[in-house]
Amino acid sequence: MNFTKTSHKFGQWADSRANTVYGLGFPSEAHLSKFAEKFSEFKEAARLAKEKSQEKMELTSSPSQESATDLQSPVTPESINGTDERVTPDAAFNAESRAEPNAVPFPHSSTSITKHWEAELATLKGNNAKLTATLLESTANVKQWKQQLAAYQEEAERLHKRVTELECISGQTTGIKTQKTELNQTIEELEAELKAKEEELEKLKEEVENADQLQTQKDSLTQKLQETELRNAELESQLLDLEQRLENSQSEDGAFRKSLRSLLELLDGKIFELTELRDSLAKLLESGCS
Repeated sequence: MNFTKTSHKFGQWADSRANTVYGLGFPSEAHLSKFAEKFSEFKEAARLAKEKSQEKMELTSSPSQESATDLQSPVTPESINGTDERVTPDAAFNAESRAEPNAVPFPHSSTSITKHWEAELATLKGNNAKLTATLLESTANVKQWKQQLAAYQEEAERLHKRVTELECISGQTTGIKTQKTELNQTIEELEAELKAKEEELEKLKEEVENADQLQTQKDSLTQKLQETELRNAELESQLLDLEQRLENSQSEDGAFRKSLRSLLELLDGKIFELTELRDSLAKLLESGCS
């Protein structure tokens, strides 16, 4: 039997003669490595014990003497029997240390040997089926535990953020108290100014009530103000119109300048062509005279 690490925290070994697979889970990778080392030690010890028992059988002269073979009992978690209890690696090591070799007498007849091994094979097949079901259940539990762990991690991150926010808020409490004190002083000053303004306003109301002339002047000023506002609105509309016209004239001026440049470029081209034509005619005239 060879122990194989199938993951960081789970390992299994198979008994090919019994057609059975055993598995065991661990809380950490260190426990898994320790169990693997102990497994190899006990495996080697079982092999040596088996060799010694074979030597004793060869030295025995009586053919009817029953021989015993030292067998290492596999350590399996109690969850294989259908319970939810977990077996720690230390408990498994203690169980292996306490395990003593069992003497298995070999029956004399071939029929009894066959029946014996058939019963053993049926038992091992049943244990294998139980172990397979347990492994499937463990796989499902692992998936569920991973989902729960992810949810717990998200909740922990959210709580951590909340704690950070609360710490920031508690750190700002002193500043808020200082600002509150300053605001209270400002409010008191504003209330005092408001009272003074109210008293002044009361005096002004008394003066307005006692002076009809001030009321007439107020109406006149109000009318003038309205007229001024209307005139201001007209002037603003005229100003906007003038600005629009200015923009249009500027755009027209730009377009005119652009067209003038294109005309100048065209005129330059024509002048260049006429110059070439004149030179060609002059050359033709000179060649004709000669």
